[in-house]
Amino acid sequence: MKFSCNQQTLSKALNTVSKAVTSRTTIPILKGILLEANSDNTLTLSASDLDLSIEKRVEVSVEEEGSVVVSARLFSDIIRKLPNEDIQIEELENNTIVIKCLASEFTIVGQPADEFPNIGELNLENKLSLEKDVLKEMIKKTSFAASIDESKGIIVGVLIEMEEESLNMVALDGFRMAITREPMKNREKKKIIIAARILNEINKIISENEDSKEIFFILDEKKAVFLLDGTKIVLRLLEGDFIKYSDILPKEHKSRVKVNRTELLNSIERASLLAKEGKNNLIKLSIFRDKIIITSRSEEGNVKEEVFIEKVGEDIDIGFNSKYILDVLKAVNEESIAMEFNTSVSPCLIKPLEGQSFEYLVLPVRISTN
Repeated sequence: MKFSCNQQTLSKALNTVSKAVTSRTTIPILKGILLEANSDNTLTLSASDLDLSIEKRVEVSVEEEGSVVVSARLFSDIIRKLPNEDIQIEELENNTIVIKCLASEFTIVGQPADEFPNIGELNLENKLSLEKDVLKEMIKKTSFAASIDESKGIIVGVLIEMEEESLNMVALDGFRMAITREPMKNREKKKIIIAARILNEINKIISENEDSKEIFFILDEKKAVFLLDGTKIVLRLLEGDFIKYSDILPKEHKSRVKVNRTELLNSIERASLLAKEGKNNLIKLSIFRDKIIITSRSEEGNVKEEVFIEKVGEDIDIGFNSKYILDVLKAVNEESIAMEFNTSVSPCLIKPLEGQSFEYLVLPVRISTN
């Protein structure tokens, strides 16, 4: 194997595929990146942790075809530190790699390419397309609400649900639930669950890939593939049945509030400065006439904030973990939102003023009455 390419081009490609490299594995080959120099003057870089596999193709100048696995950490560090000039990479005997750039020369030990796991192929005929910005927004609106506790099973994942007229994403962790919906005509109904951790990595990759406007994806029984401009992402789906989320959504409410999202966000951020960790970041919302009065107290002091609202229905006092409300307010972009309440111990539903493009359910924290 012998090829040359620009340092920046190779560094960016390594940054993409490195997202599939794990340091937690006991399998040495998975700590590496597979380099394949092809006769069509392309270099294919591949990495996998068996749950997530990423393949990236870049244009290079190939003198000799070949393939080898290099240490992901060491090889990436070397390439990143080299100047923005052409780099020559050559494989010698016994998987030894020589990297040359201007006055620099590195020799590193690689591993045989045939030991690297096969990323696998899927039928590309049944691919669906989605605008890149739409997918990014859907992931941003839901993935934060998935559980980060691996022992919780299926709820570490995000449900992706294809209905006849919409694509839905749902995540929950036992304290809050996030739902986002996007109009989309689908040929068949399908449900898959992808680990939130992997979805967040996909979001980083598509954010870095500025050339692609559209993303293609293929869904299988156990795998999903995302394709965008020279990059292929293959991921293992989580197995199991997701919670019937529509049964959890309240069907009615006793009070409904229209509030400016930014004003509420800023007020809760200030109030949460005094909400102690040991008290569940507790803030109290007193919804009274045309105001939400937000209070928080700790041994270090107390705070009171007021936000004007439009209210229909009953007054209510309710407590929340401020982080859960803030996560929602940061995830959406609407100028004004609706908040629906029943009792001080039942969940709050946050949604747009019109339609169902998103819904967030947040459980309250019990507040003392004294």
